[in-house]
Amino acid sequence: MFVAGLTGGIGSGKSAVARLIQEQGIVAVDADQVARDVVAPGEPALAQIAKRFGAEILQSDGALNRAALRQIVFATPDARLWLETLLHPLIRQRIQASLQAATSAYSLLMSPLLLETDQHKLVDYIVVVDVPEEIQLQRATERDRNSTDQIRRIMAAQMDRKTRLARADSIIDNSGNLQSLRAATLQLHRTLLQRAQDARDS
Repeated sequence: MFVAGLTGGIGSGKSAVARLIQEQGIVAVDADQVARDVVAPGEPALAQIAKRFGAEILQSDGALNRAALRQIVFATPDARLWLETLLHPLIRQRIQASLQAATSAYSLLMSPLLLETDQHKLVDYIVVVDVPEEIQLQRATERDRNSTDQIRRIMAAQMDRKTRLARADSIIDNSGNLQSLRAATLQLHRTLLQRAQDARDS
């Protein structure tokens, strides 16, 4: 199975590109969704997180209070390291299983931390969705209703734009409108179909 990895900074438009690819019949695995699944109520990882950070990290229904946890880990490097050490192997395992089960012409792994973690080793081709940082900040602030400072901290924790772009096999510029994004994504889809075919033939 030929796997393309899709990444980009917060607010860059990864989800929009992934949806357009899925419309072409391609299986997309969302690393963020997998990350939510491994800390769902009843999962061993959630019990370990509550033990480490206290019961106040849980909502009244027993689900993880993601906003409270995010505040702790972005303020405390040790807490972030502990959490990543716990979750990243679990997330990778589930992603791998989902990608292997895919039956489309190729599969897509959408991950904001594709290049920051070893998830990039699961893919054959890297696509970066890119926008200037001021657009990133504006879109992410409006979408997530977080403060500008919070978004800046998340951006600082992610790989810097220049390094991310240098790692890309393809770059999708999402600073325009949805129409131009669709055209760029369909072109990418054709490229990935060809790459997948070449990989099967070789």
